[in-house]
Amino acid sequence: MLSLALNISPLLGNLLATLLTFVYVFGLLALLNWCVLNFKLPQDISRKITHIGAGSTIGFLPLYNDLHWSKYLNVAVFVLWIFLLVQKGLFANPDDEAVITMTRTGDRRELLRGPLFFVIVATICGTFFYKEFVGIVAMASLGWGDGIAPIVGRRVGRIKYTILSSKTLEGSLSMLVFAFIASVFFVWLVTPNQVNFMRIFLLALVATLIEGCSPKEVDNILIPVGVIIAALLTLSSE
Repeated sequence: MLSLALNISPLLGNLLATLLTFVYVFGLLALLNWCVLNFKLPQDISRKITHIGAGSTIGFLPLYNDLHWSKYLNVAVFVLWIFLLVQKGLFANPDDEAVITMTRTGDRRELLRGPLFFVIVATICGTFFYKEFVGIVAMASLGWGDGIAPIVGRRVGRIKYTILSSKTLEGSLSMLVFAFIASVFFVWLVTPNQVNFMRIFLLALVATLIEGCSPKEVDNILIPVGVIIAALLTLSSE
């Protein structure tokens, strides 16, 4: 944690860690905006890279000192984005950075669905499941699994299936693989004593099945909720 590494107070260390999350998130958006405008990066790819990057903010959790209330500032960047997404979803211009990097079609109203659901879920996980196995796996599965799956599915997917929305087998398999790998990595990074490969695999499978059945736009809610419920049930059975 930063407070010990820099020999500063827990509050100051946690404030510094929070500042780093702001630099990371807004820096990533600026970079993706530049890539879309200058290198014609497809907006659907930019949207999912943002998705993956936002999910990866759990990598900043080890920087926080758990002994001070300011540890909950880890969600400050997401709380800010709740307000920003509402404002931008209602009033932003087409050339707004968030519209360019977080929407598929350039319609600002998309910000009020998937992206808004994501930051609300991230806020809940960072508050009620702070540094807990449950919240880490939920966010890793959502960020990386659900971030990679559409990219793979749209570009290399050949075997299609439809439940409530159209998916591909290749996309679903990539969801499983990346949800599992990301979950293992972030659990090891934040709470290494809780790494359980079989349990993480089963939760990644749950996330994959939910993603495969989810209607568009609401998977950002259904995936983490399903993973959290499954994780809590498996915990109670141990």
